[in-house]
Amino acid sequence: MKFPDLLIEAIQRSEIPLRFEPGAEESVAKPVTELLRVWVEAHKPADESQRTLLARLLGELEGALDVPE
Repeated sequence: MKFPDLLIEAIQRSEIPLRFEPGAEESVAKPVTELLRVWVEAHKPADESQRTLLARLLGELEGALDVPE
C-alpha cells in the first residue's frame, strides 16, 4: 500500500466531516505530506545506508514506493 493512500484512509476515519467535499482528503493530506517531507529531509545522514533509508522513506511518502507490510 502507498503512504498517500494510508494517509487518506486515516483522514477519512477522522471526526472531521470532510467526506462530502470532493478532494477534501487530498487537500488535508498535502500539507501533512509536505511537513513530513521537510522533516525527513532535515535529517541529512552522513552514512550511505542511512541515505538509502532516507531515500526509501521519501519514496514511500511521495507514493512512488509501497510501504512495507
